[in-house]
Amino acid sequence: MTTPTRKTMPRAGAKGRAAHDVGGLDFGPIDRHEHDLALWEKRVDAMLILLVGKKKGAFAIDAMRRAIEDYGQQEYDKTLYYEKWARAIRNLVVEQEILTKDEIEARMREVREKHLKAGRKVSKAGVPW
Repeated sequence: MTTPTRKTMPRAGAKGRAAHDVGGLDFGPIDRHEHDLALWEKRVDAMLILLVGKKKGAFAIDAMRRAIEDYGQQEYDKTLYYEKWARAIRNLVVEQEILTKDEIEARMREVREKHLKAGRKVSKAGVPW
């Protein structure tokens, strides 16, 4: 099992606060309206529950938080809430040696091809490791 290297970086202009520590900073108004989760968001939530649950125990929720807190400021700010979760889950699954990067990338290529053949719109953008 690989040992993660802590890489939390300070947020520019925030007096030494980490990139994820945005409480009290001016990011404009917060949309507080209730909304339904998209199907992909529900799936990310379900994956997390399954991976941290007693039966699988792939990693602890604290590891999830550490993975998200290690994003740099630009990455943290431009990534949506559940996108942060999905990326952290992917990185932790590799870190815990459940899957390799190559296995994940191969499966992503298969899924993209399947959707393209079905005539669905597919993003060309990858998710940074």
